Amino acid sequence: MREKFRREGEFYVYIVKCADRTYYTGYTNDLEKRLKRHNEGLASKYTRARLPVTLVWKKEYRQYKPAFKTEIAIKNLTRTQKETLVRGRRLDKVLADAEVKRK
Repeated sequence: MREKFRREGEFYVYIVKCADRTYYTGYTNDLEKRLKRHNEGLASKYTRARLPVTLVWKKEYRQYKPAFKTEIAIKNLTRTQKETLVRGRRLDKVLADAEVKRK
C-alpha cells in the first residue's frame, strides 16, 4: 500500500541543470532520494533523456502548498529568469521582476 501523502514537514522546490544545459524544476519531500532517482532515469521522462543532472538551486518549505505554488511559478519563468535565480538572486525579487514584465 502506498504511503499517505504528507502535507507538512520538509518540502523542497529545486532546479537541476541537465546534461544538455536545460533546466528542470520540481518539488519533493526527499531531495536526496529525488536527485538519485533523476540520475537513475526513474524520476522524470524529461530528465531521463538528459542525464546526468546536477542540483543548481533549492528552497525548503515546511508545507506542501507553498512548495507546489513556487514550483509552478518557477516553471513559468523564462530561461534567463531561471539563470538569474540560479546565480543567487532572491526568489521573491525574480518573481516580482517576472510579474512586472508580464504586465
